[in-house]
Amino acid sequence: MSGPNSPAPRRWWALAALALSVLVLGFDITILNVALPTLAVELDASTGEQQWIVDAFLVVFAATMLPAGLLGDRFGRRRMLVAGLVVLGSASLLGAFAQSPEVLIAARASMGLGGALVSPLALAVIPTLFAPDERARAIATLAAALATSLPLGPVLGGWLLDHHWWGSILLLNVPLAAVGALACLLLVPESRDPTAPRLDPLSALLSVGGLGALVFGLIEGPGRGWADPLVPATLLGSAAMLTLLVLRERDRPHPLLATDLLRTPGFAWNGLVAGLVGFAFAGLLFVVPQYLQVVRGHDAFATGLRLTPMMAGTLVAARACPPLVRLFGQRGVVSTGLVLLCFAGLLASTTTEDTGYALTATWLTVIGVGGGLALVPAVDGAVAALPDDRSGAGSGLLMTLRQMGSALGVALLGSLLAQTYRGAVDTDGLPPDAAAAARESVVAAHLVAERVGAPRLIASADEAFLRGMSVTLFVCALAALATAALAALLLPRGTPHAAGAESLARPTGDGRQWRP
Repeated sequence: MSGPNSPAPRRWWALAALALSVLVLGFDITILNVALPTLAVELDASTGEQQWIVDAFLVVFAATMLPAGLLGDRFGRRRMLVAGLVVLGSASLLGAFAQSPEVLIAARASMGLGGALVSPLALAVIPTLFAPDERARAIATLAAALATSLPLGPVLGGWLLDHHWWGSILLLNVPLAAVGALACLLLVPESRDPTAPRLDPLSALLSVGGLGALVFGLIEGPGRGWADPLVPATLLGSAAMLTLLVLRERDRPHPLLATDLLRTPGFAWNGLVAGLVGFAFAGLLFVVPQYLQVVRGHDAFATGLRLTPMMAGTLVAARACPPLVRLFGQRGVVSTGLVLLCFAGLLASTTTEDTGYALTATWLTVIGVGGGLALVPAVDGAVAALPDDRSGAGSGLLMTLRQMGSALGVALLGSLLAQTYRGAVDTDGLPPDAAAAARESVVAAHLVAERVGAPRLIASADEAFLRGMSVTLFVCALAALATAALAALLLPRGTPHAAGAESLARPTGDGRQWRP
């Protein structure tokens, strides 16, 4: 039997299996955004339902990631990783043939549960495969798989939409998840932590229920009206559940949600930056594809291609971050990235019907560069601020903050867009049913206009959507500016003492290395 530093290639094949698992997860985060206008037509999905199609995945993913990691520690990381891929593939199959928004939302929520098992456990098995001197390279490979899948998602999704029916976007997951699960069974060793605590079902329920209720209230508020009894009741229920969760977890020896880490300034402020970047990116990926497809008239594949400047900017910034942090310190790089995000948001908020793609590509690129410069040092700084014995819990909490930032970005920014649009679109002279449909979304307004022969409605809907988009991007810019000011004041000046990339993966409880 050969050790992890020997020429035996099996552990690298195992890493390839893990990278495939992460690739599936990355596609699920971004690939469906270009399909939202199509879903508005094919499934008659309102703006609120489109938000839920995106957010059902993100909310369940964020809320169940911490208990999922604990389940892997107790019952076997490979077993739970394979289970996650099976859930992801099965839910994708269900969603691909959905005939209503409700069924697709349920499928996306189930996919979020599968993703929550895949994401932390793909990292957690790394120490069983690789010695410390190889671990950073292995984790960089997983990070590269995720980084590659994010920009490819909209492009591949657009191509599939142009050549097949919309469900093919989700059907793509099925063979990828099946191959990933089989490869993990054959190549990845089983590992567990015999000292891992039991999962507290009540804490897990409070976590999922509190975060889900928060997003539900934010999404449903514009459509139902903020005075509708269900909306404030849901938001108050969310506050109550999250408060109970914090109180319950505060004195537990092995808490599910390590909120005490938020009292560590380096971790807390870096986590806030990571959450804000997730907030901005997810909100943009909800808004911009609709602008490019519906208002500008591009097909799905062309829309995916036109989103690549943002992703390309992110990748370039990520490569440039290490030398920039060494030169200018973490505070300078993060603050600069956030200021760039602010500038790009302000520039994007000036978009009109006459704006050409050159300007759009410019602000998309600046958003990508700014987001990358802010996010990469923030994640490194957050991990570096953690005590060695809390790296696992801290990494899980950091990932939860990032994903909840994304979920809130879709909920808040999507709701702001919907509310502004409804208040601006002119439906005078339309029959009541047609007027109500036109107020649901810009896609619905175009369909109504074609059906009743009202070209004036198309112009009004496009103008209303652009107004909502401008308000939404302006709010993004203000949030980035406020966070830049806080980062400039509160983040450390120098380079964080890196905990090492390997600290992102929790070591096994028995400390053993796998020998293939």
